[in-house]
Amino acid sequence: MDLGLAFTFVFRDENWLQKVLINGLIGLIPVVGQLYLLGWALEVARQVALDQYTVLPDVDFNTYLRRGFHAFVVGLAYSLPLWVLALPMVLLPMIGTALNLNEDALAAITLISSICCGGLILLYSIFMGLLLQTAYAHIAVKDTLNAGFELAEVFRLFRVAIGAWLLAFVGVIIAGFAASLIGSIACGIGIIFTMAIYFPVMGHLYGQAYRQAQMAPVLNTPA
Repeated sequence: MDLGLAFTFVFRDENWLQKVLINGLIGLIPVVGQLYLLGWALEVARQVALDQYTVLPDVDFNTYLRRGFHAFVVGLAYSLPLWVLALPMVLLPMIGTALNLNEDALAAITLISSICCGGLILLYSIFMGLLLQTAYAHIAVKDTLNAGFELAEVFRLFRVAIGAWLLAFVGVIIAGFAASLIGSIACGIGIIFTMAIYFPVMGHLYGQAYRQAQMAPVLNTPA
């Protein structure tokens, strides 16, 4: 993993400013713009993963929007367990109220369910965040929605390169924080540019981790 390259590769394209500006403006379109930027990031991930990257991808609205929508659907599906884990925090106090339990009992039920379910939600959220990276990169490389639901392959790709995915996870958090901080300096207007840089950086990190996962079986094969 080359974090330095992921954070600087955008500026190596001689037309980077024009591309960042155009894609940043597209990103302003409600909902559609965010899906498009995600798809653009996944194109970077695909090229890096397949060792085909040369310059920042040009605008391909339909392709990137479709790919971003695929990622959104997969992310939504992966998040369903969060709703299941949150249900006891809502249902148990309601049941306690229906059974006319006293206030102390209701408070205890609410506290226990919140601690237990909240802890599980936190753990699953971290796990989901790590695994979604792999699923997104797999969607990018295979260019199909179904790739995100190939759970056995997604788990394998994650397992053989856990360190790389962890670095990508941390790198994306740092990039997101930096984009938000720098973008807010110019009264929020700068976010147009910083988010259009953040997404390719994210894609580059995903692509690097995916490529490392693909190489892992070869690297681990005895001579």
